[in-house]
Amino acid sequence: MSKSDRGSLLFVLFATCVTAMGGFLFGYDTAVINGANSYIKAHWSLSDVQEGLVGASAILGCIPGAMFAGWLSDRFGRKRMLFLCAILYGLSAILFLPALTPNLNTFLIARFICGLGIGASSMICPVYIAELAPEKWRGRLGTLFQLGIVVGIFLTLFVNKVVQGCGNEAWNVDIGWRWMLGIGALPALLFIALLLGVPESPRWLAQNNREEEARQILFRVAGTIDGEKHMAEIREAIGQEEGRFSELFEGAYIRPLVLAVVLMVCQQFCGINAIIYYSTKIFKAAGADMTSAFSSSAWVGLVNVLATVVAISLVDKAGRRPLLLLGTAVQSLALGMIGWMFFANLSATQPVVLFGCIIVFIAAFGLAIGPIGWLFCSEVFPNRVRGRAMSVAAMSVWISCYIVAQTFPMLNDNPKIGPAYTFWVYAVVSLFSFVFVLFFIPETKGRTLEQIERYWKGRKDG
Repeated sequence: MSKSDRGSLLFVLFATCVTAMGGFLFGYDTAVINGANSYIKAHWSLSDVQEGLVGASAILGCIPGAMFAGWLSDRFGRKRMLFLCAILYGLSAILFLPALTPNLNTFLIARFICGLGIGASSMICPVYIAELAPEKWRGRLGTLFQLGIVVGIFLTLFVNKVVQGCGNEAWNVDIGWRWMLGIGALPALLFIALLLGVPESPRWLAQNNREEEARQILFRVAGTIDGEKHMAEIREAIGQEEGRFSELFEGAYIRPLVLAVVLMVCQQFCGINAIIYYSTKIFKAAGADMTSAFSSSAWVGLVNVLATVVAISLVDKAGRRPLLLLGTAVQSLALGMIGWMFFANLSATQPVVLFGCIIVFIAAFGLAIGPIGWLFCSEVFPNRVRGRAMSVAAMSVWISCYIVAQTFPMLNDNPKIGPAYTFWVYAVVSLFSFVFVLFFIPETKGRTLEQIERYWKGRKDG
């Protein structure tokens, strides 16, 4: 078989890795504020309410970013939206220069712009990868987006620590936090440059009557024989669709919409960001000093990265469902143990056990619902409305994320609830996720996007 008949894994891998940089910037810009917020609070003498706005301003931008990115990507193309995301990341980082953010209001605007980029990335990056990658590689390549996110989150710990070490407390309050946020401009500029070598989504091209361009990309991706086969499937699917957003709420397509939204809400309400955002607070509450709390948080980030790497190696072999079932089951047990340790006042006397339970939870999340949630959403929607449908799923993520980020301190610090019942709530959500996957989530491994679409129509017809 000639090289043209096989397709080029290197070509697909390059485009996927470039797109995963959107995930890296997503993770970096989401998490970096946690090392900067105390200095920002001191810089402008903020109240507790204003400090909350500093932390939530990016998330508030994520909601409209995800909401409108789908329509824009369906209208103007996936590649142009990737460029827009990169520009938003770069612009927001540059805006943290002292002359451009002289007060809190301008800072909040800059973070809101950053949030628009994060929200748009959470929608467009998984969709682009799913539409480009052949079905035999789609799981592994799709989970690279989540790998980008967790690597970005992990590196913020060390970027913030390095910046903090460049000066004393007064320097960090005055200028150090701006470096933490502004360093994100460097990967954003690299993202823009590398996007020049990335093709448009072949499925978007086909839907917009640019079949020859789509065919050439499919040939490079899958080879001439499979590429022509995929082109025929895409053409057939387009001919059967009206492309109306309202289709998502009727007939065969309401089922994948509900499954995607529920899965992504469960992804957030299992408490992952309570730990990612507040791990230092949790470890300090368990009796750790600041140095130990930072080291524990770094281990949390590293395990998240390693578990995602394992997911990449397994998702196209074991399948989506087995990993989701294993991950959510282990999550439930680990979160239940964390709650019990706080309930029995063992968290301070047995900090190593508490740390181990948190690590097990992070590993289970990184292996399953973390990466596979995004992957599943990018796979299950019909071609013509995939962008807008993914917007609904991504928007549900950010609304849920905002709720978790806002409620964790209130629940954790409430003497009638405390960390024990808080983590038990997360355990119940994880248990619900297991049952939900067991009875409702289908396997998508090894199927083309068009075959998955026909599956939903087959269920309706049957």
